[in-house]
Amino acid sequence: MSFEPTDRPRRLRTDGIRPLVQETSLDAQDLIAPVFVDETIEERLPISSMPGHERVPVDEAAARVAEIRETGVEAVIVFGVPDSKDAVGSEAYAEDGVVQRGIREISANTDAYIIGDVCLCEYTDHGHCGVIEPHAEDDPTLTVKNDETLELLAQTAVSQAEAGADMVAPSSMTDGMVGAIRAALDEAGFEHVPIMSYAAKYESSFYGPFRDAADGAPAFGDRRHYQMDPANSREALREVRADVQEGADVLMVKPALPYLDVVSEVRREVDQPVAAYNVSGEYAMLHAAADKGWLDLEATAYESLLSIKRAGADLILTYFAEDLADKL
Repeated sequence: MSFEPTDRPRRLRTDGIRPLVQETSLDAQDLIAPVFVDETIEERLPISSMPGHERVPVDEAAARVAEIRETGVEAVIVFGVPDSKDAVGSEAYAEDGVVQRGIREISANTDAYIIGDVCLCEYTDHGHCGVIEPHAEDDPTLTVKNDETLELLAQTAVSQAEAGADMVAPSSMTDGMVGAIRAALDEAGFEHVPIMSYAAKYESSFYGPFRDAADGAPAFGDRRHYQMDPANSREALREVRADVQEGADVLMVKPALPYLDVVSEVRREVDQPVAAYNVSGEYAMLHAAADKGWLDLEATAYESLLSIKRAGADLILTYFAEDLADKL
């Protein structure tokens, strides 16, 4: 055979040059680690569907975050499990709510960058992300009352900022949530607190383990009337544009791996930083396959997060944060 290739990309794949021409890099400072603070427990409680993760009591929140910081991860997002729930999720915006107490504990004892998750689903007795009509469990067309929910989300964000949150992250997919929260933060004197909006959050089947971890599954119905249809990508850009106009500082896509095309499109659309949530189901399925011996957990986790960065995410919220950061 006399043919010789005219282009030889393999020249740049040897060990000496390979790192120098690498197009995408992953660093511990790109990662955000989730923390679950639970005021119903007195000692740490492993989360069975999310190996390696646990709920922690409020008085251990700072110690948990200190463990995360030791790996090189600097940012955490705080989720709460309250000891009581009601129809309007009042514990979400209570001064002494579980997330507010956890944030104070973390802020007073660590140098972590603290993000507060702003949503009501973990605090409502019906498990939906806002105010619903009485007896809505009998209504197959359940719809969360959008505008009535905005005030509660704004109160939640302000209460977290007062507790010491460095950033707030509304995740309820309520129309106008960024604008309402921005106005409330500014009015309360927190103009410096940025908003990371879950701008394109899909009604996904990949959330199961998180709902177990945060006790946030709907008691009835589903969330298809306020979370996005997985079939839609143009709609994501509409959501993102609206959030940018309302003052969002960072735009989140959730989930990450099944929606890398959306991450890429959002990256091209906006100048703001783009975040992606490598969700609980993505984490759990890799663990399950690794337990079967079908793949190498660390290698596939790294490749997964690298693909999210390559698609255009600047920040990645991931349950792999500690394990990978310690090795990066």
